[in-house]
Amino acid sequence: MLLEVGRITKTHGVRGDVLVLLTTERTERLDPGSVLHTDRGDLTVVRSSPHMDRWIVHFEGLEVREQADAWRGVVLRAEAIDDDDELWVHELIGATVSLVDGSTVGTVTEVQANPASDLLVLDSGALVPLVFVTEHAEGAITIDPPDGLFDL
Repeated sequence: MLLEVGRITKTHGVRGDVLVLLTTERTERLDPGSVLHTDRGDLTVVRSSPHMDRWIVHFEGLEVREQADAWRGVVLRAEAIDDDDELWVHELIGATVSLVDGSTVGTVTEVQANPASDLLVLDSGALVPLVFVTEHAEGAITIDPPDGLFDL
């Protein structure tokens, strides 16, 4: 499964470098040798460095500004990283959410970014901060929320 990890926003300089806006916190996606997939073909990272809120990236085969400019706006994708200690949005969507007593409270329809803690949006409209997740397995999430979270 390919996940969106960023987007090329514009060129940077005259030697084929581009600015990439990452949509992931996993900056290793831009390590030298990393291969990112696009609708136009694969791109291999030669070098990258942080630049304000983006990254300056040089991809193999993009050697002049005109070549790089043709990639403006292209979405970058990569394979999912297998890390059992992490919760991944693509694994949360569609999962059944249950309380620690086993009662089901809904299904995750989306995950909303929130400064304090990302929120699971349930099909009932309820919002559950990720900090209340105690267990997760394929297609199932167990939460231990405070009393009153589901009282509307």
